[in-house]
Amino acid sequence: MLDPENSSAQFSCKHVFTNVRGMFHKPSGTLTLDEGNLANTRANATIDVSTITTGVEERDAHLKSPDFFDVAKFPGITFASTSVSKSGATSYAMMGNLTMHGITKPVTLAVTLSPPFNHAGGIRRAVEATGAVNRKDFGLRWEFPGEGAGVVVGDNIEISIDAELVLQPE
Repeated sequence: MLDPENSSAQFSCKHVFTNVRGMFHKPSGTLTLDEGNLANTRANATIDVSTITTGVEERDAHLKSPDFFDVAKFPGITFASTSVSKSGATSYAMMGNLTMHGITKPVTLAVTLSPPFNHAGGIRRAVEATGAVNRKDFGLRWEFPGEGAGVVVGDNIEISIDAELVLQPE
């Protein structure tokens, strides 16, 4: 089970020539890892879009509006894995369906998993997952008036998820 207090989902997007970074707080989710048979591995995660923060209140309000995420209509982002393959000693490629803004698309995340460690009276593992999506594939099409497409708000969104998993007894 994902520990929401020690987990976050971040993103980075071009704004003209700079990068704007943001975060969603307290994601939730589960990972069932079967290292002996990866076909049995499953991951599910949910992000509450209303927790978005870029450090600029006006921008955050705009991102929550119908121009972008439309939080009132689409309050969550979800990921459900469909398959996983091992790509290194502690790394995996996880394929799954990402649903955002009412649209579901397949995505692949590069996942790194730490060895188990003891913390706070239980066994935990750290997970880092990275990937990228095109915002327009998910219906996030707003452009700054008078500028070219993708100039003020870049189309490619880099995603980084840092999670601490609390292992549950079988």
